[in-house]
Amino acid sequence: MPKPKPNPVQPSEIPALARDLVKKARFPTLATLDGDQPRVRPVSPVRTEGFVVYIANLRSYGKTAEIASNPKVELCYMDEDHNQVRITGRAEMVRDRALLEEIWSANRLLQHYLGSIDNPELIVYKILPERVRYMVEWALEYYEVPING
Repeated sequence: MPKPKPNPVQPSEIPALARDLVKKARFPTLATLDGDQPRVRPVSPVRTEGFVVYIANLRSYGKTAEIASNPKVELCYMDEDHNQVRITGRAEMVRDRALLEEIWSANRLLQHYLGSIDNPELIVYKILPERVRYMVEWALEYYEVPING
């Protein structure tokens, strides 16, 4: 069986391709560390600004302790063609009330399940990107993406 050939990608196209994939593949996986054991789970971002991603969480979830112990995380987005965007960064809790209210107002699912923005279980993490990479399936090579690109 012949090896598939990826479509060539121009370096100037990479930032737009990466941003479009993040918009299209709405449910990334989030990797954290539980001691020395990696943990990966799908997440549903509640807000995305370029490569800055906001994730809602419940205080009682396992990833809360994992992120408190080690805020280094990675998000992996993959589309139906297996193209990937990997966002490596740090998770920090959002404490800005105005920003939390914006996120809350725009997310009916949060409202439905948690009832109140003041629910003590609610945590919103902001993933601050330190590195963004894009890969075209079968190219088996990652392209560095300018974070502000």
